[in-house]
Amino acid sequence: MGQDQTKQQIEKGLHLYQSNQTEKALQVWMRVLEKSADPAGRFRVLGCLITAHAEMGRYKDMLKFAVVQIDTARELEDPDYLTESYLNLARSNEKLCEFQKTISYCKTCLNMQGTTVSLQLNGQVSLSMGNAFLGLSIFQKALECFEKALRYAHNNDDKMLECRVCCSLGNFYAQIKDYEKALFFPCKAAELVNDYGKGWSLKYRAMSQYHMAVAYQKLGRLADAMDCCEESMKIALQHGDRPLQALCLLCFADIHRSRKDVQTAFPRYDSSMSIMTEIGNRLGLIQVLLGVTKCWMIKKELDKALESIEKAQELAEGLGNKLGLLKLHCLCERIYRSKGQQRELRDHVVKFHECVEEMELYCGMCGESIGEKNNQLQALPCSHFFHLKCLQTNGTRGCPNCRRLSVKPGYV
Repeated sequence: MGQDQTKQQIEKGLHLYQSNQTEKALQVWMRVLEKSADPAGRFRVLGCLITAHAEMGRYKDMLKFAVVQIDTARELEDPDYLTESYLNLARSNEKLCEFQKTISYCKTCLNMQGTTVSLQLNGQVSLSMGNAFLGLSIFQKALECFEKALRYAHNNDDKMLECRVCCSLGNFYAQIKDYEKALFFPCKAAELVNDYGKGWSLKYRAMSQYHMAVAYQKLGRLADAMDCCEESMKIALQHGDRPLQALCLLCFADIHRSRKDVQTAFPRYDSSMSIMTEIGNRLGLIQVLLGVTKCWMIKKELDKALESIEKAQELAEGLGNKLGLLKLHCLCERIYRSKGQQRELRDHVVKFHECVEEMELYCGMCGESIGEKNNQLQALPCSHFFHLKCLQTNGTRGCPNCRRLSVKPGYV
């Protein structure tokens, strides 16, 4: 298969893919991969296969094609191709929750001396690295990466990247419980879709609606949450987007749990868990198990709650997800307080405070914890964040956290 024929077949596959004929598109692209002698064409078709498998939640296949693409990039001896292939390797590992590997591959991308194309990819690299740091609950570095990605998006006028970063920032602030910002950023993403998204994939609309649904649920605006989640789910079903279907089912379950309707919540959690297990989203599984635990606690079936916690703890420890562990220690504390088991209670209180210290989840001004309840937060240029009211009351001539870190041990 020559260069021109390769190009035609790739375009044919893209047309089929955009028409929701995914399996036919995959067949066309696989034929190109088998028969084409054009390395640049093979590189491009591997990119199409990586994107398609990512959207279907076939993350192991995504990783397999990313590894083949690295070899093709080396054959082409072009730094731009190599940067793009390492980014795809990073993204594959991010989806499989291999966050340390993601960060390592992202650093490789940023260290490469490519041309303009590589520089344009740096925003996507920063976004993927931010998502990985967030998965590890390293909040300052996650925020730093998201802000870098946002700067790249603005400098390159890349609205799609800006939309994706806004959704990640929504997720970031939802995790540390600044629910106003958790809603603001996906709303901004939805505005970008409305203003610029005519030629975009509907996944961007679905993604922004899902993150809005999460924020609305956290704010107790359950009818709004349900509307946004239903719209996101409708698009996810139309496009066979399994990862988003799993997240929407989780959100539906959380909404029902917020209404104390645990009988409706449980089957939604089960369906979400099934897809999360199938695609390998272990971070999502932790969230599902947290929701299931809270349902058992509502029903006052504390032993069943502890069983769910045990499964979630194993996953969180395996991933290095410190926020997940903190939440689990908090739930254990409540359970053992109810059971009157003082030794276990004290053990989880100690572990809870160790997690808070490790993640620096406290305000460097008032000393109170961050992420315990809904609170407006403000980040300084160094990406350390504080209660907004503390910054407004006390002001700052610099970051108290950075000043504390810069003190040499000999002077303490």
